[in-house]
Amino acid sequence: MADGNTLVEVKNLFSNTQAEVQQLADRLAELETNANRPGAPFAKARDLRDGAKAQMIDFLRTGQGLEAKQLQGNVGAQGGFAVPEQIDRMVLDQLVDITPVRRVAQVVKTTSPDYAKLIGRRGTGSGWTSETGTRTSQDTPNLAQVKPSMGELYTYGTVTRHLLEDAAFDIEAWLIENIVTEFAVQEGAAFVSGDGVNKPVGFLAGDAPVSTGDDTRDFGTLQFIATGASGDFAASDPDNVFFDTVAALKPGYRAGAVWMMNSTTSAAVRKLKDTDGRSLWVDGLTEAQPSRLLGYPVEIAEDMPDIAADSLSIAFGNFQRGYIIADRAGMTMIRDEVTQPGFIKLYAARRTGGTVADSNAIKLIKFAN
Repeated sequence: MADGNTLVEVKNLFSNTQAEVQQLADRLAELETNANRPGAPFAKARDLRDGAKAQMIDFLRTGQGLEAKQLQGNVGAQGGFAVPEQIDRMVLDQLVDITPVRRVAQVVKTTSPDYAKLIGRRGTGSGWTSETGTRTSQDTPNLAQVKPSMGELYTYGTVTRHLLEDAAFDIEAWLIENIVTEFAVQEGAAFVSGDGVNKPVGFLAGDAPVSTGDDTRDFGTLQFIATGASGDFAASDPDNVFFDTVAALKPGYRAGAVWMMNSTTSAAVRKLKDTDGRSLWVDGLTEAQPSRLLGYPVEIAEDMPDIAADSLSIAFGNFQRGYIIADRAGMTMIRDEVTQPGFIKLYAARRTGGTVADSNAIKLIKFAN
């Protein structure tokens, strides 16, 4: 028989075990409650976001903080690092907001500079015949391949070491604003009129547009509709060119179509009236709503040319189908504190391409006879 001391020890051990089990049960219940509370998934996302931000801030201030596995092979010896995805996504989100063509075009992400897209050209051979009658086929292929012209878009920011080390200085906001502003300026021009040399081919910079319709025009060449006056709208019925442009775009493309012009051109269009004296232009009811022209939204792209003799100052079309932007996944950053003592140079770059995808989906207005 166990003595009294042994019974007391067993009793104490049992009590302690019960307390530990209860503590574990309480902790498990707490964790379950926290996991099920509203906003828990978003809190986890915030934790990831905050972790990426902390890494970026450490890297910008000290050159440390990003893992070695993020080093880009093509610039490794120079200290090039991949920007965390959360930061990269913020840059792209803001570019969509302020770059009109990117906002309305088709944007794809690719891991290869050799990205290409197949476009169905329709027009397959068809017709009626008897059981043993002849059948004819067309000689041209039904598919065409388009390949966005790629280039490296970069920005170079410089800040003093003391300012960068200042805890009150919001490095992330400064960096994103600097990248977004410079990228938007360069992209805006390239997507409209880029020549394709280490940059996208703009939709105004491909083969010279012609006046012939979709059925007879070469694939890849845009169609223009002339205003009827050199460097101006026609003296009589100036609104006809807009109706003709909408009619030239096949019905299948009109859903999602937009007008594109710069502010100076939009001011001239706002003054136009139809034969009954009604304005063709309708302003949005709120700041968030776009203005409309003949019922279609208007995108203001300042890189579109001003009205001049033979200028292609207004575009109309379904840019989701008509223009493709290819973004090479990821953005690279290089930190340079050597070449200019006392200053930190920050080089950010990403690879982007663009080209006309479906030349039937975009029409141009030419200010010519």
